Amino acid sequence: MGVGKAAKALTAKNACKACAYGMGGQRGGMTNELDEFPSVCNKSVQAQSTDIQPAIPDAIFAHSLADLQELTGKEMEHLGRLGTPLFKAEGADRFTPVDWDFAIARAAQKLAAADPQRSFFYSSGRSSNEAGFLFQLLARAYGTNNVNNCSYYCHQATSEGLATTIGKGTSSVELEDLTGADLIFVIGANPSSNHPRFIHMLKNCRERGGQVIVINPAKEPGLVKFAVPKSPSSMLKGGSEIASDYVQPRIGSDIALMKGIAKAVLELGLEDRDFIASHASGFEAFAADLNGLSWDGISAACGISAKEIGHIARQYGRSKHAVFAWGMGMTHHIHGVANVEAIANLAMLRGMVGKRFAGLLPLRGHSNVQGIGTIGVKPVLARDVLAKMEAAFGVGFPDERGMDTMACLKAAEAGSIDNAVIMGGNLWAATPDTAFASRAMEAIGFKLFLTTTLNRGHVHGLGDGEVLVLPVTARDEEWEPTTQESMFNYVRLSDGGIRRLENVRPESWILGALGAQLLPNSPIDFKAFSGHSKVRDAIATIVPGMEELADIDVAKREFHIKSRVMHTPEFGTVDGKAHFVVTPLPAATAAQLSLATVRSEGQFNTIIYEEKDSYRGGAGRDAVFLNADDMAGFGVREGQVVTIASDAGRMRAVARAFDLPRGSAMAYYPEANVLVGTEVDPRSKTPAFKSVSVRLELDGASA
Repeated sequence: MGVGKAAKALTAKNACKACAYGMGGQRGGMTNELDEFPSVCNKSVQAQSTDIQPAIPDAIFAHSLADLQELTGKEMEHLGRLGTPLFKAEGADRFTPVDWDFAIARAAQKLAAADPQRSFFYSSGRSSNEAGFLFQLLARAYGTNNVNNCSYYCHQATSEGLATTIGKGTSSVELEDLTGADLIFVIGANPSSNHPRFIHMLKNCRERGGQVIVINPAKEPGLVKFAVPKSPSSMLKGGSEIASDYVQPRIGSDIALMKGIAKAVLELGLEDRDFIASHASGFEAFAADLNGLSWDGISAACGISAKEIGHIARQYGRSKHAVFAWGMGMTHHIHGVANVEAIANLAMLRGMVGKRFAGLLPLRGHSNVQGIGTIGVKPVLARDVLAKMEAAFGVGFPDERGMDTMACLKAAEAGSIDNAVIMGGNLWAATPDTAFASRAMEAIGFKLFLTTTLNRGHVHGLGDGEVLVLPVTARDEEWEPTTQESMFNYVRLSDGGIRRLENVRPESWILGALGAQLLPNSPIDFKAFSGHSKVRDAIATIVPGMEELADIDVAKREFHIKSRVMHTPEFGTVDGKAHFVVTPLPAATAAQLSLATVRSEGQFNTIIYEEKDSYRGGAGRDAVFLNADDMAGFGVREGQVVTIASDAGRMRAVARAFDLPRGSAMAYYPEANVLVGTEVDPRSKTPAFKSVSVRLELDGASA
C-alpha cells in the first residue's frame, strides 16, 4: 500500500478492522489496551489494503452478472472499492449505477410494500455499535424481530454454553490476564492464521516457564513454531516454540477428550474442592457421569490414549492460573454448545474461572461481532432491554421470537421471505450447502446490501428480483466517531475522518435516511438519530454494562464492560454459582471420513486475499488435506485430483498429505461449503462446518 498510506492507515486512532482480538483506538493505531507497540499483524494490513483501493471502474458495470460470476473471491476483492450505488432491476442481467436519492427511495418503497414479518435483517461483525443499534432499531420499528448477525454461523454456541455454566456469554478474562497465566489451552483454533497477535501471548507464556497445550485434530505448523514479527529474537532464531503439548483428537470427539481430562483430574485428586464446595453446583451429577465412563471407551471415542490424557491432566494440575481459549473448531458442530460446556466444566473443576489470570476466552472472528450482539442485533432481546427501548422511543416493538440466520434462509427457500437487508459480510458464501444458499437467496424478491467492496455474494444468488448494493465508508472513513467491542469486552473509540471516496456514505447515514422515508410517522426521528452521539446516549441508557458509552467521545476514555470480566467467583446465574453440566458423548459416525472446513493464512472469514496458503505448503483453495496413511489405503497420490462427496454435494479437490488423525480431512471454507449440510445445533442454531461426513471418490486424474 506504500509507506505513506500505510502509516496513515495504521496509525490513525481507529480500532483494527480484522479479528476481535482488538487493537488501535485512542491509544494509537498500533497499540493495544496494555500499551504494547507495535500491535499489528498481517490481517490488519490485508484489511487496510482493501480499503485504500480506488473505486471500481465504471466499465466493470457494463459486464453482465454472468461475467462477474466467473471471478474468484480474490478477483472480486481486487476490483476496487464500491464507489457508487448499484441497482439491478427485476429480470435484469446486470447492475446499473444510480444516485443516492433513487437508491434510498426505492429501498423504502420496496420495504413499505411488504409485510415486515416476511423480511429479515442480517449484519456482519464489521459494523460499528452505532450502526448496529440503529440497524436493529429500524428493523423492530418496521415490525420484525427477524434480526440476526453472523454469530449464528460462528460463536453462538459459545454464548449458549457459557450462559448455562457461568451465566454470561462472553470472555471471562481481559487481555492483561494472559500476561499472568502459567497455562493456556488453545482448543479447536488456529490463531497462527486467524488471530496472529494471540501467538505473542502464547510465546510469552512459554518464555516465562508456562505451558501451552494445543488441542486440535490438525497439527498446524504455526502452532508448533512461529516467528513472531514484533520479537527480534524470535525472528533471528527462526521462530519460537509455541505448543508444549499438542493433542490431536479425531474430528468431533472433543467432548470425550474433555471428559477424559476431567476424569483424570479427579482420579489424581487435583480438583479444587474449596471452589467446588463454595462456588459451584451440579458437581455430584458431573462426577457420577465421569465415573460411569471407562478409559477404553474414552480412548476409543477420541483416539487419545489414557496415558496421554493423564499427562495433560497432570500438566493442568500443576497450573495455578489457566486460561482456556477456543475457536470455531468447538462451535461448528451439531453438539457445539455441549463442547463449550465441557470446556467450562474443565475450568470449573480446578477453580480456573472467577479469578485473575485464569478463565474462559472464546477467540472471536470479526472485529466487532461481539459488540453487534451486545447492542441488540439478535432475534430475541432480554425483556428488560426491550422494555427500556420501548420507553426510550415511545414505540411498541414486536414481541414474537425472531428467526435465526438459518431459519430465515429456510423460510426464504420456502417462499416466505420477500425482503432482506444485509449489512456487510457475504451471507451467500458463508451459508452451508451452496446450492441451498443460492436457492434461498434467489427466492427473495428484494435484497438490499450495504458494503465496502463487491464480493461473490453480490453477484450469486440474486435471482430475478430487484437488488440494491450501497457503498459504505470503512471504519477509518466514518464521518463521526464510532465504537467497537473486542473479544475481551473492551470498548474502543474510532475517530474515522479519512476521506478516500466521495460517493460513499456511513451505514448510519443510510439507515437514518431509509428510516425517515420508510417510517415517516414514527416517533423515532431516524434522520436525527443517525447522529452517533445520540445513538450512544440511547445505548448507554438501554444496554446493561454500556453506561460509560454515553460520554466516550468527550472523555476519550475506553473501557471494559466490567460486569463480564470475572476476577472474583461471582457468576451470572440465578444462584450466583458456576454450574457443572453433564455433556453426553455424541453418537459415533460410520462415515468414511469426517471433514472440517478451515481458513487459510491468506483469508479473513469469506474474504480471500491470497489463493495459496503459505502455512500449509502453498496449498491452493482446491486442496483437500488427508492423513498420509489414509491416502495410501485409498491409493491416492500427493497432488492427485479426487472427488469429495457428501449428502449435500460434491467437489473436485487436489489431495494433500497433512498431519491429521486417521479418518479426518480438511478443506477450505467457503469453497467446501458445497459439502456442508444445513442441519444445525438445536440449541445454538449453528451449522456443523467442522464435522461433515464425506466419502472419497477417485477418478484417476492427476494434478
